[in-house]
Amino acid sequence: MHVPTLKTNPNFRWLLRGAIVSNLGDQLTVVALPLLVLQLTGDPLALGLVIALIGLPRAIFILLGGALVDRFSPQRVLMASKLANAVLLILLALLVMNTHPVLTLELGTLLSIAVTLTPHLVLMLVCALAFSLGLAQAFSIPAGAAIVPAALPATLLEAGNGALMGLRQLALLAGPLLAVWLLGARQHGLALAFALDAASFLVSAWMLARVVLHADRPAGAAPLLRALGAGLVQLWRDSALRLCFIYWALVAVCIGGAMQVALPVLATQLAGAGTLAWLMAANGGGILLGMAAAALGGPRLRFSRFGCTILLVDALVGCLVMPLGVVDRAWLAALLLLGLGVLSGYLQITIYSWIGRRVPAALMGRAMSIFMFIFMGLAPLSAAGAGWLLRFVSLPQLFLGGGLVLLTLAALAWLLTPMRHIPLAPLTAP
Repeated sequence: MHVPTLKTNPNFRWLLRGAIVSNLGDQLTVVALPLLVLQLTGDPLALGLVIALIGLPRAIFILLGGALVDRFSPQRVLMASKLANAVLLILLALLVMNTHPVLTLELGTLLSIAVTLTPHLVLMLVCALAFSLGLAQAFSIPAGAAIVPAALPATLLEAGNGALMGLRQLALLAGPLLAVWLLGARQHGLALAFALDAASFLVSAWMLARVVLHADRPAGAAPLLRALGAGLVQLWRDSALRLCFIYWALVAVCIGGAMQVALPVLATQLAGAGTLAWLMAANGGGILLGMAAAALGGPRLRFSRFGCTILLVDALVGCLVMPLGVVDRAWLAALLLLGLGVLSGYLQITIYSWIGRRVPAALMGRAMSIFMFIFMGLAPLSAAGAGWLLRFVSLPQLFLGGGLVLLTLAALAWLLTPMRHIPLAPLTAP
């Protein structure tokens, strides 16, 4: 009897190839966009604003995106979002490529308009494109999470998810290193990074079209917003899930944005553009190690209760964040970020596995959209606040305060809530 494996599954091979291309491209923009904003303005507040403009539409529409994926084909939603991202990144690359102070727009033979591309105007255009990128992500993120169970048989889901998540972390390691080489082409390095990311979306969309879903999701009779509300109500009734979501939302708002703004500022203070890529590579390598430890160590590296694991690991993260602002060597910052990555990767596997065991399959799209809303929607919104704070406090004070806040949240959750008693629960209906 033939036993199906990931190696012999054509859908997984196409998903894997597309993920390799898309994840590497994504990391180029993750490095290039903050550097572009800092080159234009030198202002952490402007960087926080751009990050917030990516997070705002993502936060508003990601829950709707999850309901849309639950109702229609995740392949169609993901394809549309990839094409939209490609167009937006091409526009961003063209904007950066224009090195002349005046851009002439030819509108036929009788009319031409000269537009002076001041740094302020360029920043406004970057903000508009950042908002549009965040809107596209609101639909691509839940679609990307939902396409794996729609494309693979149930027996391969765990292995398939593990392989694709591990690949994403390898991209966190390799992508910034590629960005180091690209950004060395000084004048056009940023434009080349955006253009290659656009190309990666087009290539991965072509590969995604080769995936054949084993079960396309039929449209339900209930209106989309009503189905979304009904699913959220069911999830809210699970007290353990509700408590964890509230705690994670507080963590994301209080410290998530600070890290997104403070890390590029730290890199530019230490050495420059290349340093940010190396720091992100160190963090990506740590995440990969943490995921491997969680997957291979199993119960030996976990407490018997899920809540204990989450709160104690968060306390360790707070301790590693606090000294980041006072390091004066890039290798010391990279070492701290490596440790933070290990803890983050361990938590990701632990949390995804816990949600997968606890939430019914019919609600998984909406449950994952809530989780992604927290860490990909709320955290960037707090980046604007972190950028504003850096006008009044120093970078060491921001890192110290962020670490202390995380320690305080973990301690209060331990002492004042039943979160530490949440078990590694089997699948239950909320």
